[in-house]
Amino acid sequence: MLAKICSFGIWGIDAYPVEIEIDVSRGLPAINMVGLADTAIKESRERVKSAIRNSGLNWPAERITISLAPSGIYKEGTGFDLPIALGILAATQQINNDSLKDFCFLGELSLDGALRPVKGTLAIAAKIPQHGHKNIVLSPENAKEAALVPQIQVWPMKSLRQTIEFLHNHDGYKPLSINIQELFHQKPEYKVDFSEVKGQLLGKRAIEIAVAGWHNILLIGQPGSGKTMLAKRIPTIMPDLTLEERLEITKIHSAAGKLSGNAPFFINRPFRAPHHSISYAALAGGGSIPQPGEISLANHGVLFMDEFPEFRRDVLEVLRQPMEDGLIWISRANRSSIFPASFMLVAAMNPCPCGHYGDRNKQCTCNTIKIQNYINKISGPLLDRIDIHIEIPAIKYAELTETKEAENSRSIKERIELARAIQKQRFISEGIFCNAKMNQKLIKKHCLLSTEARELLKAAMEKLGLSARAYDKILRVSRTIADLNQSNIIHAEYISEAIQYRNLDRKY
Repeated sequence: MLAKICSFGIWGIDAYPVEIEIDVSRGLPAINMVGLADTAIKESRERVKSAIRNSGLNWPAERITISLAPSGIYKEGTGFDLPIALGILAATQQINNDSLKDFCFLGELSLDGALRPVKGTLAIAAKIPQHGHKNIVLSPENAKEAALVPQIQVWPMKSLRQTIEFLHNHDGYKPLSINIQELFHQKPEYKVDFSEVKGQLLGKRAIEIAVAGWHNILLIGQPGSGKTMLAKRIPTIMPDLTLEERLEITKIHSAAGKLSGNAPFFINRPFRAPHHSISYAALAGGGSIPQPGEISLANHGVLFMDEFPEFRRDVLEVLRQPMEDGLIWISRANRSSIFPASFMLVAAMNPCPCGHYGDRNKQCTCNTIKIQNYINKISGPLLDRIDIHIEIPAIKYAELTETKEAENSRSIKERIELARAIQKQRFISEGIFCNAKMNQKLIKKHCLLSTEARELLKAAMEKLGLSARAYDKILRVSRTIADLNQSNIIHAEYISEAIQYRNLDRKY
């Protein structure tokens, strides 16, 4: 007998419907599976067999053919265990075939029939209404995530046996529902705060400007100067995520299998800090079926890259496109995926290979050529996309022992939110949300300089030998400084401060 059952697969961060057909016919006991299934799916035959038997049901001693359609798409994962098991039971008339028609099924089965969570649930739940379905059965760990989509009914089940009982009689079962607005109003909580950072007033100021205008920033300083400490606290001063941003982040982390069942909804800004030995695929995303990389996992948050010049050249160069477009394309022979990648790059590096260039207490062992070669590991086009380069000096003893508490993240965040509101209103019809994304036309339109500011910028360009790219960066950053000061005009002091944040242009 033939049975058909609905499920969904994942490609990248998007879902697609999979129709599972089960045919049980006379013949020697065997299981044949077709439809471009990966090893995890092929191994489901053993999991499903044990789960059915340990649930007190009969395993057919006949020939079983399992087809996963569409057959031309390569499929992976363990989420087809439950629908395959139910299809076999329907094909052998142990459950009513008609009871499966109104539902989609998703979940991995343990050998005792318990239902386990799978990745990509939110993407699947979002696709279900588009294909005319309204119900999904899955594990309790995935249920809250799926319930973020209000157009469907989510039925959490603990086991194969409970699922069968539910299909026989719906009485006593209620779909899971959650109040998404209540979740949205939860405030982010961070374990760190800028009040814990001693000294580093210039570094804090540069970071405030970077966050206010969504500027990429490069921190240059000796080992132990506090670069990492500053970077880890950047999410605490970022504006709260919007509902759309939270759902998009949740969807990406769900597809990557990095979402906790206890916290199915992202509240805090992402902070990703890959090691400098990371591969191209791990940063950009990859695999036979593309998976989100660190670039996408940092979407709407911070991508912190410590020891920046130590990353492989091809790994660094992959940053260029997403830094420009906010998206990254991953292409395969038969299909491509587009992943969101709108992140704020925070890079950190030593001033030289030994780390002590400019240190008054320790002598630098590097010559000029070594220092220049070290800086040159960061290509010009990549450096073009980093608006702020700032030195982070070593902390003095007097600053470490200071008893007065530094400014906390909340007060810094309030100033940033005011500046972001100005930018949002400014670019309401431009298709961008921050000063860092301004093109030449918008720079000319919105960066209005006072006479003194224009003269100062001209003198700086001539005396410091700044390039045309540095000119644009200075104007973007000075526009953000003006926004923080609630000023429509860019004054000379704003230009002066912005020039300070071009260390690599001036020193090396």
